[in-house]
Amino acid sequence: MRNELLEAVKAEAEIKGSALPATATDIAKTAFQVDSLVVVSILCKIEPIVGFELPDSVVRGGGYGSVDSALAQLLPRIEAQWNKRKGGKP
Repeated sequence: MRNELLEAVKAEAEIKGSALPATATDIAKTAFQVDSLVVVSILCKIEPIVGFELPDSVVRGGGYGSVDSALAQLLPRIEAQWNKRKGGKP
């Protein structure tokens, strides 16, 4: 998911003509708007991996301020959905 988010940010930066740092770690930390619709499309790619459809509530409306902030919010919510459906820890 991190790589998909990074690629989306790189593509958006190229379209806007925005400069990004050289390393993936620095790009992930950089303040750059990550659109919620982009995140939804990325989640659609991971649904076959997790084996179920993720609810819209996993994604925060309005997007995220960086790749790291998106991951920090998304991963616990995806894990909670996994645990709910696959019988993991609450």
